[in-house]
Amino acid sequence: MTAVSTRASRRIAARRGDGEDAGTPWWSDAVFYQIYPRSFADSNDDGVGDLVGVREKLGYLELLGVDALWISPVMRSPMVDHGYDVSDPRDIDPLFGTLDDMDGLITDAHARGIKVTMDLVPNHTSDEHPWFRAALEAGPGSPERDRYIFRDGRGDGSEPPNNWPSIFGGPAWHRVTEADGTPGQWYLHIFAPEQPDLNWHNDEVRADLEATLRFWLDRGVDGFRIDVAHGMAKPAELSDMDLTTNELMRNADGDPRFDQDGVHEIHRAIRRVVDEYDAMTVGEVWVRDNERFARYLRPDELTLGFNFRLAEAAFDADEIKDAVDNSLDAVARAGTETAPGVPTWTLSNHDIDREVTRYGGGDLGTRRARAMALVTLALPGVVFLYNGAELGLPSADVPDDARQDPAWFRSGGTEKGRDGCRVPIPWEGEVPPFGFGTGDPWLPMPAEWATLTVEAQLEDPDSMLNFHRTALELRSTRPEFAHAGLDWYGSPPGCLAFRRRGGLVCALNTTSDPVPLPPGTVLLASAPVVDGMLPGDSAAWLV
Repeated sequence: MTAVSTRASRRIAARRGDGEDAGTPWWSDAVFYQIYPRSFADSNDDGVGDLVGVREKLGYLELLGVDALWISPVMRSPMVDHGYDVSDPRDIDPLFGTLDDMDGLITDAHARGIKVTMDLVPNHTSDEHPWFRAALEAGPGSPERDRYIFRDGRGDGSEPPNNWPSIFGGPAWHRVTEADGTPGQWYLHIFAPEQPDLNWHNDEVRADLEATLRFWLDRGVDGFRIDVAHGMAKPAELSDMDLTTNELMRNADGDPRFDQDGVHEIHRAIRRVVDEYDAMTVGEVWVRDNERFARYLRPDELTLGFNFRLAEAAFDADEIKDAVDNSLDAVARAGTETAPGVPTWTLSNHDIDREVTRYGGGDLGTRRARAMALVTLALPGVVFLYNGAELGLPSADVPDDARQDPAWFRSGGTEKGRDGCRVPIPWEGEVPPFGFGTGDPWLPMPAEWATLTVEAQLEDPDSMLNFHRTALELRSTRPEFAHAGLDWYGSPPGCLAFRRRGGLVCALNTTSDPVPLPPGTVLLASAPVVDGMLPGDSAAWLV
C-alpha cells in the first residue's frame, strides 16, 4: 500500500462512521506545516536553506504527521524582503534551487501523502520585475506605468500624492527620476520602496496572475497561501488617511490601504481558476470585524482565511475563549448550509513572535506552548504549524548587527522586525549550526538550542517534538475529532473546557494551581495529571 493510500485510509476510517459526506475536501481538517525555506535545511552549505533541503527532510515531516506544506516564497527575487519582492513569479530563485528541484519536491511529497502549497504575492512586485523597469523607461501616462500606481506629487510635485505611510515605516510613496534626469512621478509601495504596488484595475495585471496560477497548478501544486489577501484593491481617490491609529507592521480596520470592496472580485477570479484543479487558497486577512472578514470566505472567494485572534491572545482563558468564539463566528457568517465555512487556526508564523516567547519564555513559555498546542489541535477546522513550533523554539535574540528585516532598517532601529522568529532550524549536534548546513547560517543560531535539536528530541519520549507527533497521530485517527461544532463547559476562573461534537473534550488551565479535570479518560495531557487534577499552565484531551 502506498503512503498516500495509507494516510487517506487512516483519516477515512476515523471520520466516516459519523455520517459526514465522503466528499469532504482534503483541506477541511488538515494540519499544514509552514516551511520558511531559507531557515529550514541548507543542502549546499551556503548558509541559506533551499528546496533540496526541504526534499531531504520529507521523511521527518511524514514522521511528524502533517498533511500539507505551505512553502514561503521561493520565486525569483532580489530578496529585499526575503522573497516577498518577486521579480519573476513563474520561476524559482537560484538561491533556493531550480524548477526541477520544485517539481521533485512536489512529486516526493505527494508520494508520502503530503500536499504542497506555495506562497503567492499578488499585491506588488519587485522593482526589478521587467514590468517595473519598463514603467520607469516609458514615462507618465504610458500603458507600462498603468500596471502600477503612479501619481503626480502634490503642490509643485515635490510632496507625495497623499499621507499614507508604509507598513515598514516612512512614506508609502517613492519619487522616481525620469529618463531625462528630472524629478518625476511618485509610485505607491505599501511595503518597501523595492515593492511597488500593482494596479488591479489593469487587465494585464489580472491576466498575468491567472498565468501564474496555472503555471504552478499545472506543475502539481495543491494550492496557495495568498500574501496580503486583504490588500491589492485601492480606493480610486487615494485620499489622506487618519494616522492616529497607524502602527508599524500593522493595519487597523478602516485603513484605506486595505480591505477595499474591490478586492473581492480579485479573489473570485482566483477561485475560478483554482476550482478547476481541486486546489485551495488560504488568505492572509488582517481584518478584525467579523462581518467584513467573512466576506473573504464566501463560497466563491477564498477557501480559507487566517484569523489571527488566537495568535494575538495572551495566555488567558477569557482571551483564548473570546478568540475562538470570534473566529468561529466569522466563518459561520461566511458559510452556507451546503458550503459551511472552515475555521483556520495558528499560533505563529514568520511574521509573529514564537509562542514560547509570547507566553513568557523559558520553562514557563514552553509549558504554556505545549498546552496551547493541544487547544489548537482540538479545535475544528484547519491548523497551521510553523516550522520549529514542534520543537518548542523561542524567538531568538538576534544581534542588531546581524538583523536583516527591512522593518529594522526602515524604522531606524525602533522596530526590531521579524528576524527572531526566522532563525534556522536546529537538526542535530551540540554546536551551531546544528546540522542546518555546514556554512555560517544567514541568521546566527543560539548555542543554547543544543537541547532543542530534532536529534535530541527524538530520543526523549517527553520532548515537545514527540508530544506533537502523538497529538497529530491522535487527531488524524480518533473519531472523537469528527464534526465541526463544539460546546463550552462551565469552568473554574482561569480555565476553559470545550467538547467537540465527535466526543473529544479539551480542558485548559491558565492558572498556576491544579484544578479538577472534567469527567472522562485522559487521552493526552501536556503535563502529568495526578489524582484527576490538571496542573497549572497545562491542557488535556479526554474521551
